[in-house]
Amino acid sequence: MIRKILSVISVCALAVGLSLAAAVAAPPLVQLSGAIFTSDASGVPVNLNHYADKRDVYLNGGPGINAPADAAGLPPGVYAFQVTSPSGKALLSTDPVECRRVTIGANGLFQDVAPSTPCGHVTGIDGEHGGITVQLYPYDDTPNPGGVYKVWLTPYDALDCKAAGNKHCFVPGNSKTDNYKVKATATVEIDTRFHRNGDLVDGLAATWTDTLGASNVKYSEYAPSRLAFHEAHVEAVEEGTHTISVADQTGCTIGKVLTPNGNTVKPNKGRVSVSVSVAPYSSGADTTYFVDVYCIN
Repeated sequence: MIRKILSVISVCALAVGLSLAAAVAAPPLVQLSGAIFTSDASGVPVNLNHYADKRDVYLNGGPGINAPADAAGLPPGVYAFQVTSPSGKALLSTDPVECRRVTIGANGLFQDVAPSTPCGHVTGIDGEHGGITVQLYPYDDTPNPGGVYKVWLTPYDALDCKAAGNKHCFVPGNSKTDNYKVKATATVEIDTRFHRNGDLVDGLAATWTDTLGASNVKYSEYAPSRLAFHEAHVEAVEEGTHTISVADQTGCTIGKVLTPNGNTVKPNKGRVSVSVSVAPYSSGADTTYFVDVYCIN
């Protein structure tokens, strides 16, 4: 992969299940633990989130890829999912949202499509943790010239078609998102690396907030088959301003963070987290923006 460190960086701090007319007050923001990611039907992550065909993409979720054993999964309940353009403007999912529901079990993993109706999506079995995977198809081709799609997951009861900034009733602050590509030629990614005593450390968390305000958690991992070399990968990012946030966690007390353009950021006194903004753009070639976290313990 060609890895260029480019960017302008700045540091920074229902209709469904309910009648549209019945919505009286917006549901409160839901703080979701856990993570979502795309994979093949068997739960195996695909290199660079880059797929050959739209039918190959399955939604998966739980604590997150390479998360430590004590990491939280998704809160139990019924969720809805959708596929959109990266900006969220174009709804690409073509079936009703009632057909795009999945149940999260007490273990924080995908358990079943809900309800079990003829329009429910095709499922697979994750060979590693035993939860299910859910095929995202059917959906239309993305209008994005780089072949980028954005998948969303939000609690079904938190859908709100009247909320400011909602994307087809999905409220970014209530949602997990992830990006992937189909039949694209170039990949733009944001990778976070954790350094401790001269080594790169795996299993540490970085929170990605996308250009719309939805978020997801990524963990540093070593998986050469997916071109992950001790990095927390955010793949197929869209143009615009993204935020990477890291916090003190088991195995890493933050000493400083190095942004892609070489600026150094340190936690303010009394703070245990650092956030940096990354504004990627597509140059037509594979491009990686690195955020480097230096741990002091």
